[in-house]
Amino acid sequence: MRKKLKIYLPFVNAGMQETATYRTNWVFWQLGNILGCFISYFLWRAIFVSSENGSMNGFTMPQMIVYIFLMFLTTTLINSGGTYDIGEEIRDGSISMRLIKPISYNATFLFQELGNKIMTVCVLIIPLVAGVEFVRYRFTGEVQFHILMFLLYFLSAIFAYLINFFFNICFGFIAFVIKYLWGANMMKNCIVGFLSGQIIPLAFLPEMAKKVFLILPFASLNYTPVMIYMGMYTGTKMLMYIGLQMFWVLFFWGLSKLLWSVAIKHLSVQGG
Repeated sequence: MRKKLKIYLPFVNAGMQETATYRTNWVFWQLGNILGCFISYFLWRAIFVSSENGSMNGFTMPQMIVYIFLMFLTTTLINSGGTYDIGEEIRDGSISMRLIKPISYNATFLFQELGNKIMTVCVLIIPLVAGVEFVRYRFTGEVQFHILMFLLYFLSAIFAYLINFFFNICFGFIAFVIKYLWGANMMKNCIVGFLSGQIIPLAFLPEMAKKVFLILPFASLNYTPVMIYMGMYTGTKMLMYIGLQMFWVLFFWGLSKLLWSVAIKHLSVQGG
């Protein structure tokens, strides 16, 4: 195990250096996400102000505001660019440099993204969590932060990232056949964004649709960690959804292994 980790540690370092080198691009990317977050805030605030009810589908306005900012935090933590990276490497031919190395193709992406995540967590996690807790304190007048719930949220976010990573790897293997994934990736991001609760909480969907979507892997990406942090999933219900996350991690990990053995036979490098 130690020998394998030593092999992949340079990829972690490469991921950290990539984020540090292109920090301006990273900053503008995060500013764009923050802008989208505030647009959602003003939209939902207008909806609640115009509504005669103080609660909608189990959410009060303060809870919805917290949900919006927690969704931004979670999306930032679990973001994975495997689909885009695979598509670009096939397009420009640089995938050949990965394939000639006697190491796991998937693991190189995983450890490189781990380097990106370390930088992201170090820069964003404290101010974002502090901001969320300030909003909760302002509306309730009490400190809502619980270290146990935060640790469970973080554990759930780790599982969510692994689901997202292996799902994107599986989707990225489509590029081995269709060669370029930009359009397909945009469509995938829109669908996943809706099914994972980024646009509207799944609690606002019709009952039958909600039950189906909660079982699908996409709810495990954003919705489950956010609901755990907010205390809406507790006890047996929380354990059930964390267990579901573990199932989807294993499912997409196994699927990525299977698809790799099939996709590599259809590889045709365009650049290089």
